[in-house]
Amino acid sequence: MLAKPPLSLYVHVPWCVKKCPYCDFNSHEFGARSVLPEDDYIAALCADFDRDFARACAGEAKPRPIHSIFIGGGTPSLFSAQSFDKLLQHIASTQAPGWLHSESLEITLEANPGTLEAGRFADYRAAGINRLSLGIQSFDDAQLRRLGRIHDSAQARRAIESVRSAGFTNFNLDLMHGLPEQTLESALADLSSALDFEPTHLSWYQLTIEPNTVFFSKPPPLPRESLLTSVQDAGHALLIKAGFEQYEVSAYARSAATASKHNLNYWQFGDYLGIGAGAHGKLTVSDAALPIRTRKLRQPDHYLRAGLADPVEFSAQSSVIAKDEIAVEYLLNSLRTKQGFTVSDFEARTGLAYEMIASAVDRLIKGSLLIQYEEPETRITTTDKGFRYLNNVLEEFL
Repeated sequence: MLAKPPLSLYVHVPWCVKKCPYCDFNSHEFGARSVLPEDDYIAALCADFDRDFARACAGEAKPRPIHSIFIGGGTPSLFSAQSFDKLLQHIASTQAPGWLHSESLEITLEANPGTLEAGRFADYRAAGINRLSLGIQSFDDAQLRRLGRIHDSAQARRAIESVRSAGFTNFNLDLMHGLPEQTLESALADLSSALDFEPTHLSWYQLTIEPNTVFFSKPPPLPRESLLTSVQDAGHALLIKAGFEQYEVSAYARSAATASKHNLNYWQFGDYLGIGAGAHGKLTVSDAALPIRTRKLRQPDHYLRAGLADPVEFSAQSSVIAKDEIAVEYLLNSLRTKQGFTVSDFEARTGLAYEMIASAVDRLIKGSLLIQYEEPETRITTTDKGFRYLNNVLEEFL
């Protein structure tokens, strides 16, 4: 039986004012609907949580502690602080006393710039949310229009100032590069603008064209590959000079303390509950020899109707991760991080013997793509070259 790893919680709020043309997440425009079904949705989330948490704790002597919460979307900041307070209080009732105000607990809310959301930041902080992730994407108004964003650069700047004045000492800024017709200079200007606000964390990633998006059917003019490489190299150098450390492919933190605990749990193959329309989860449970994947109904109306009638019906899918897939899935996650993985962790989290991947690791070490350390325990990480060509590294395990 697998040892149960740390447990996190992902909460999905599926509504947006407007669907961005690059977005392939489960988000839905609420259009002419003047009032979102907040009360019903929070009630459904509570019932969804109860069902999943009970399964996660089956066979345990006491409830499993939840180490982090990430509220994503969609645009979660369309919901009031009172709604999230109700949800967090419900979750807190399953945890140890004082859990909601523990210094080690990370509770992140995704928010989009705009006067409506920015005015709520202090209330979110009072409800127990202690980390915000702002979807800035760019400080260039022309780019924001191309990306279909509903805010402009002035609103973005005001939102960041509001986050700081609301008392958030830990916040992330989401920025894209490789935008339509973007130059090296404009990409670095975006990054410099973000650094001026002294965030504790930056998610800096390249725009990719995903299936089932507007950009997929009508691709915008993207920069050439050589320019994308120059932007990546120059931007990375700028972030390092500013005191940030890259700990994952697109994640930079001021210090180890401000790295995203929630995302690290994903990349270290931890467990997480996924509640809300379309949410995904991964659980190590007593009644399965291998971890299971869960997925909830995608359409918000279906989720609400089915879940409120019978919480069992929240699930669209629940399946065991196949034995021949679990090693690859573990490596796809762990090798995204600079710290890689230990042999003991690989065996504990997958239930497989390290010998299963040892020959592939040896080949990659000989090719200077991986490196092995022995102290204080055997750890495998990518080299700088391996991190740059991560897809080539991962292909060795497929």
